[in-house]
Amino acid sequence: MHPETIPYFQYLETIPTSGKHILAQQTDEQILVYQAFNHAIANYALEHQQFGGSAYSFSRMSWIKPNFLWMMHRCGWADKENQQRVLGIWLKKSDFDHILSESVFSSFQPDHYTDVAEWKAALEKHPVRLQWDPDHDIYGAPQVRKAIQLGIKGKLLEQFAQEMALEIIDLTTFAQEQKKLILQKNITQLQVPQEWIYEPRDARIRTRIGLTNNEHV
Repeated sequence: MHPETIPYFQYLETIPTSGKHILAQQTDEQILVYQAFNHAIANYALEHQQFGGSAYSFSRMSWIKPNFLWMMHRCGWADKENQQRVLGIWLKKSDFDHILSESVFSSFQPDHYTDVAEWKAALEKHPVRLQWDPDHDIYGAPQVRKAIQLGIKGKLLEQFAQEMALEIIDLTTFAQEQKKLILQKNITQLQVPQEWIYEPRDARIRTRIGLTNNEHV
């Protein structure tokens, strides 16, 4: 299922300009996340509808991003080395929430941990790294709004790669087509996936990852 898209200017009217938000395309029960890989990994994933093969490493951390423009910034609109293929991965929201529940900030956050020792203990215990980074616009300019990315490792990565993916889709051509429009300064024709603020169902997860209260957006 390919994402529903809307004009970029319309997208800007529907998202917050500040705060820490998970922006993602969603259905009632599913959420779309993105990754970018080399051709070998992408071809295997699309053929088998799971990640694996000789080019994929389960011993490394693999990062997922629910926000399309954040993915485009990281992969250069499918132009950076080893990131020439953009994949969308549909997950159950329950699985995505499980990933969030296993996340720990990748750097010490005094608002979330009593001290550095507590944070380091959490790092040892949990297999997901959480980062809030500046979101970016289509030109790569950082925004006040923060975007989330999640690094998964260990047995949870094996689950994500081989069991959680409901469908893996190839968005490479779409990304390349949109980059051409940007280079041609034809922004009125630019399309991006429609995204909404995602709220984990468990309030403890919202607190754990430091989400902005959407009542105040």
